Amino acid sequence: MSVARSRVALVTGAGSGIGRAVAGALFDAGYRLVLAGRRFERLERVASELGGSVADTLAVACDVGDPGSVRALFCSALDKFGRLDLLFNNAGTSAPAVPMEDIGYEQWMAVVNTNLTGTFLCTQEAIRIMKRQRPAGGRIINNGSISAHAPRPLSAPYTATKHAVTGLTKSTALDCRGYDIVCGQIDIGNAATEMTQAMAEGARQANGTRMVEPLMDVELVGRAVVHMASLPLDANVLFMTIMASKMPYVGRG
Repeated sequence: MSVARSRVALVTGAGSGIGRAVAGALFDAGYRLVLAGRRFERLERVASELGGSVADTLAVACDVGDPGSVRALFCSALDKFGRLDLLFNNAGTSAPAVPMEDIGYEQWMAVVNTNLTGTFLCTQEAIRIMKRQRPAGGRIINNGSISAHAPRPLSAPYTATKHAVTGLTKSTALDCRGYDIVCGQIDIGNAATEMTQAMAEGARQANGTRMVEPLMDVELVGRAVVHMASLPLDANVLFMTIMASKMPYVGRG
């Protein structure tokens, strides 16, 4: 059955994991999609799996930490679809789990550039488009993390950037009120993706032990993002936490 696709969403980090699941959920909800990520071949594979026509999807290789690459991404999106209704800032990375004093400067900056600077740069470009398009406005959803509230051991770069993303979410929501641009954040705990496979063998806990942690289906994250995106622009889920019910978060540590 054909779907009328009038809305446009851009998903960063769309080649795998959460980004891939959210892209699929948004496509099923009727969005045309811009799929962004470092590996073009993965993005093409996701676009093919969605099963839509070439008119419905656009895959763009992008380094979100590079301003020129981000500008080119959003220009391509605008050239293809003419507007942008939703940005899902999902691209993220982490550093090795080592003592804080052993984290190299390059490792620190790699996480900051992707998780924080990348979110900021994409948000800037989305705001510029959403302000001038007609009808104006749109929605930005940032992928935060449970670590935006409580860190895991040996995760200083990732945790620091996710706390900073929370501040960026609040500032964006405040500063864009006058333009019908809303911003919210989804904090995700233990979605089953390639990145969380190691938890099946045990994850490091605050007391120094290792424990196998429960996971949840990543498709549930996609459904949660679709719910946030489905609201009219005069309503907003500012923060949502979706997590495996029995993961060690409430009372962690």
